[in-house]
Amino acid sequence: MTLYDTFSILIVVSAMFAYINLRFIKLPSTIGLMLIAIITSLILFVVATFFPVVMKDTTKLLHNFDFSELLLGSMLSFILFAGAIHVKASEMKKERFSISVYVILGLLLSTFIIGTGLHLILPLFHLHVSYVQCLLFGIIISPTDPIAVLAILKEAGIKKSTETKITGESLFNDGVAVVIFLTILKIANHSKELLWWNIGLIFLREAMGGLLLGVVIGYGAYLLMKSIDNYKVEVLLTVAVVMGGYTLASKLGLSGPLAMVAAGIIVGNKGRVSAMSDNTWNYVSGFWELIDDILNAVLFVLIGLELLVIPFSTNYLILGAISVLVVLTSRYISIWIPGQLTRLQGRYSRSSVFLLTWGGLRGGISIAMALSLPKGLHNHLWVVLTYMVVVFSIMVQGLTIDKLAFKLNGHSEAEKEIK
Repeated sequence: MTLYDTFSILIVVSAMFAYINLRFIKLPSTIGLMLIAIITSLILFVVATFFPVVMKDTTKLLHNFDFSELLLGSMLSFILFAGAIHVKASEMKKERFSISVYVILGLLLSTFIIGTGLHLILPLFHLHVSYVQCLLFGIIISPTDPIAVLAILKEAGIKKSTETKITGESLFNDGVAVVIFLTILKIANHSKELLWWNIGLIFLREAMGGLLLGVVIGYGAYLLMKSIDNYKVEVLLTVAVVMGGYTLASKLGLSGPLAMVAAGIIVGNKGRVSAMSDNTWNYVSGFWELIDDILNAVLFVLIGLELLVIPFSTNYLILGAISVLVVLTSRYISIWIPGQLTRLQGRYSRSSVFLLTWGGLRGGISIAMALSLPKGLHNHLWVVLTYMVVVFSIMVQGLTIDKLAFKLNGHSEAEKEIK
């Protein structure tokens, strides 16, 4: 089966799932797609168990599918740019200190808390895994995905500052998490060959270089858009920014995800104000919203179908449940500690900590990183644990976050704070 055939099937399946959810189930799109994908994969799993010949080709396809290349390479760049282009820099600027602390300190705290916790727990199940590999799982499961939860929280009436923190944190922690993940992966594969100061230089080069490249590409696109007024060409330029920019970042050894975040913010703010007419912006904005919806539909269908090739066992299921508790605990700590620092600026509230904790849904980037692990690094274990945490976060946290938001804010307070 060719790549075109595979992607065509994914689009058709995603479209059907999206229709079923909108027509009958009526859940938020991400959660609804995940639910339908999980139910479908469970049905396929039963069929594959009792009638293995029927599912032979599908299982083989999933085994041979390069999730790392598809998600970490192609889809992630489009998703991050689509999110960044709609971010209002003026609001982000007000929360820049909070977002920076949450992204950098929060990610590192979460990574080490989860990694340390799993390193202590795994021997109880007769699994002896190195600390570095446990840290890999820590960074895999730490980045958050606000796609589903933001729509719910807006309806629940969260503070604008909390919404901005969630958006900014998720946009930047995906890119930073990929850089940290690749850095730790190099340590795991070449621990005797790499020195810690070399590792630090690699991280700084990829992260700072990626952001700088994104600024340059975004500003270049802005100048080109400013010189014309044609929505077709300007939409095409944004596509060129993503595809060309990500490819260039990869060739230079820089962080493509961070480059796309930086470029998206510049195009979506400076470009929108000074380079695009209202008509052009409507087309550009609508185009990237559509791209975002399509890719996320495909993404969550892929996640659900992964159940077919994940080797579950009793110990893995128990560890998965324990991992959920460890991840939630680490999320709370990694939000609370940065919250104490940002409190000095007067933008901290106790309800924000609970909302940011429970609203920290995990998604496709975590699955992508887990699936990209080589077999020698206990990849089956990490894929199972990642899958279970992602499913719990979307199906349980995602379906209850609105109730928590209403309980913490209250309808009257919420109405005052919306926008």
